[in-house]
Amino acid sequence: MKSTILMIRPVSFGFNEQTAGSNAFQVRSSEQLHVQQKALAEFDTFVDKLRANGIDVIVIDDTPQPHTPDSIFPNNWVSFHEDGKVFLYPMQADNRRLERRPEIIERLKNNFNITEVDDLSNFEQHNKFLEGTGSMVLDRPNKIAYACLSPRTDIEVMNAFCKKSGYSPVYFHAVDSNGMAIYHTNVLMCIGEKFVVICLDTIRDEQEKEALIEMFRQTGKEVIEISLHQMNAFAGNMLELVNDKGEHLLVMSARAYHSLTLLQIETLEQYCTLIYSDLTVIENNGGGSARCMMAEVYLPLK
Repeated sequence: MKSTILMIRPVSFGFNEQTAGSNAFQVRSSEQLHVQQKALAEFDTFVDKLRANGIDVIVIDDTPQPHTPDSIFPNNWVSFHEDGKVFLYPMQADNRRLERRPEIIERLKNNFNITEVDDLSNFEQHNKFLEGTGSMVLDRPNKIAYACLSPRTDIEVMNAFCKKSGYSPVYFHAVDSNGMAIYHTNVLMCIGEKFVVICLDTIRDEQEKEALIEMFRQTGKEVIEISLHQMNAFAGNMLELVNDKGEHLLVMSARAYHSLTLLQIETLEQYCTLIYSDLTVIENNGGGSARCMMAEVYLPLK
């Protein structure tokens, strides 16, 4: 099935103080004045590259007010599903909650069938969060939701999502080289149709690690392991898409691509064409990369 993705064109992108405490990937740039301008250039180049490779990209402009410095990462507040369901998610940072824009969902109704909007954001009142397909990596064909638990990924909210969506949850714990909980699952793993890219070194509990590897074996995925160094270069933050010719593409940032070994590239190229774009400013200031910028629209067409 041809992929359609939703992307939000930034208007006031920048370093978000409210998320920096739990996101070790954020690095404040000294040139904040030029960050929006540079991020916009990276965004537009990325969109052009995706479209040139046959991907259907819906671009919606962010609004100047309210101020949402992380709006470029829509996959955290919304997910779209094959049965017409839309899920809205509870976000940890106050200013990220402002990214949930009902008018975007209304606009999608022009071309897609939306049967239900399931809003989980009330969990914010209890300080419990689940930041969409950042917190969860979904194996959609097998209806499995993988999640490393963190301050932004709560087991109760995850169970609520799984109950409503029909997914089976697989939980584990993952930490970076400093022992800090990894804030989002999609920075350490990517699930493809026939493979998984994962930093197993982040999972220190051997039973959890073995359970994951067994699940990948049962679902027919080749495990392509990346190092902590490669994870820090966003090599886990990839997304497999299908273009208008039915070709499988694996989308990532230039930093992620250049961190890979020749053997890893050759292995991945057995399954996909690798597409990459320079997202350095977005990665440094936002602490997210290519996968975070794309919300997959799996909704049925009208």
